[in-house]
Amino acid sequence: MSSEKTEELSGNKKKRWIPHTYAILFAIMIVAAIASYVIPAGEFERLEVDNRTVVVEGSYTEIEQQPVAPFELFKAIPLGMTTAAQIIFYIFLVGGAFGIIQATGTIEAGIGRAVHKLENKEKLLIPIIMILFSILGATIGMSEESIIFVPIGIAVARALGFDAITGTAMVSLGAASGFIGGMLNPFTVGVAQSIAEVQVFSGFSFRFVVYIVVLAFAIWYVMRYSIKVKKDPTKSIIHDIEVELQANEVETHMKEFPTFNWRHGLVLTILASGLIVNVYGVFKWDWFLTELTASFIIVGLLSGFIGKLGINGTFDAFVDGMRVIVFGALIVGFARAILIIMEQGSIIDTVIFGLSSLIASLPASLNAVGMYVTQIIMNFFIPSGSGQAATTMPIMTPLADLLGMERQIAVLAFQYGDGITNSIIPTSASLMAYLAVAGIPYERWVKFVWKLILGWMLIALVAIIVAVKIGVS
Repeated sequence: MSSEKTEELSGNKKKRWIPHTYAILFAIMIVAAIASYVIPAGEFERLEVDNRTVVVEGSYTEIEQQPVAPFELFKAIPLGMTTAAQIIFYIFLVGGAFGIIQATGTIEAGIGRAVHKLENKEKLLIPIIMILFSILGATIGMSEESIIFVPIGIAVARALGFDAITGTAMVSLGAASGFIGGMLNPFTVGVAQSIAEVQVFSGFSFRFVVYIVVLAFAIWYVMRYSIKVKKDPTKSIIHDIEVELQANEVETHMKEFPTFNWRHGLVLTILASGLIVNVYGVFKWDWFLTELTASFIIVGLLSGFIGKLGINGTFDAFVDGMRVIVFGALIVGFARAILIIMEQGSIIDTVIFGLSSLIASLPASLNAVGMYVTQIIMNFFIPSGSGQAATTMPIMTPLADLLGMERQIAVLAFQYGDGITNSIIPTSASLMAYLAVAGIPYERWVKFVWKLILGWMLIALVAIIVAVKIGVS
C-alpha cells in the first residue's frame, strides 16, 4: 500500500471519529446530569436589589439532593431553546436581514472594491477589521451581535487568499479583544462595578492600557497565521475543508465581482447608519437584543427596496438568510441546556461555594490570582457575563474587603476571567454559533486559538498583579 493511500485512509478514519458539535454539547449535558448525583446540592439566599438578583454572602446551605433524571436531561434541550429564545430569534432574524443585504450584491461589490483598493496591501485589512470590532466589543459588549458579520469576514479573507479561520478570527477575536478590555462594556464591567459599589466605568485608564496589549497580541497572532496560510495554503488548519469548497464552488478570490454602484453605496450607508443607531440606542435608550433585532430588520427591508429586489425577492432573501443560520441559531439552545441541568440539580451554587472557599485559604499575595482563576473556571459553567457578575461579585466583593483588597481588583478578576475563555469554551453560545456559521469544526478552532488564549491569560495575570501592586481603585 502506498504512503499516500495510507495517509488518505488515516485521514478518513480520523475525520470519522471527530465528534459533531452537537455531540460535544450533549456529552457535557450528560456529565452535568451525572454530577447532580455526586455533587452535594446547595443554594445561596438571593435578594432583589435594584432590579438585580444578589447572592447573600454567607447564606450557603446544603439542601436535599436533586438528581437530574434521564428524561429531564432530554427536556433540558427544549427548555434551553425556550430560555435562549431571545438570542436564538435574534440570530434568525438578523440572519434574514443580512440575507437581504447579501442578495443586493452589495457585499460582493464592496469586497471587490476593497480587494482592488488593497491590492498588495492585504495585511492592512486584518488590523483594521479587528480594531473596528474591538471598539464595539469594548463599548457595547458586542458578542452574539457580531455573529452576522462572520460570513463577511470569511468572504473578505478568502478573496484575499486567506482561509475561513482567518475571516472568523478577524471578526470574533477582534470583538473578543474589546470585550476583554471592556472599558465601557455595560453588561460586564458596568454590572460588576455596580454590584461591587464601585463607580461605574472607573479604572478606565488601566483597562485601556491592558486592552491595547490584548488587541495588539491578537492582531499579531491572526496576521502571523494568515500570512503563513497565504504563502502555503496547506498550512491552513482547515485545508481539507477549503479544498472541498473550492472543488464545489468558484474560488472566492478568483470570481468576478459586480461593479460597485450608487445603490450598493446607499445600502452600505443604511447599514452603517443602523449600526450607529444601535450603539446610540444601547447607551441612551437601554436597547438590547429585541430592539437591535428590530433595527436590523428595518435595515434589511430598506436594503431590499433600494437594491430593487421587489417584495417577493426581499422576503425570499430573508428566508434564505435564516436558512443559512439555522445550525448556528439552534446550537445556542443546546449550550443553554447545560446550565439548565446544573440549575435543576442545584449544583451551581455548590460549585461556586467550593471555589470561593478555596480563595480564602490562599496566601494574601495570591488572593487576586485565586479570584481570577475562580472566575475562569466559573465562566465554563456561567458563560453569560452579566449572569456571572450577578452570581459571583456579591461573594467576591466582601471577600476583597476581608482580605484588605481594593474592590476594583475583584472586578478586574471577574472581567478577565469572564472574557478570555469565551473564545474557546464549548459552553459559549456565541463561539459555537460563530463556528457553526463558518463551518469550522470545534476541535480545529481549538487547535488554532489555544496559544492565543494562553497568551491572553498570561497578559491578564500580569495585569492583575500589577493592579494589586499599584493599588488600582
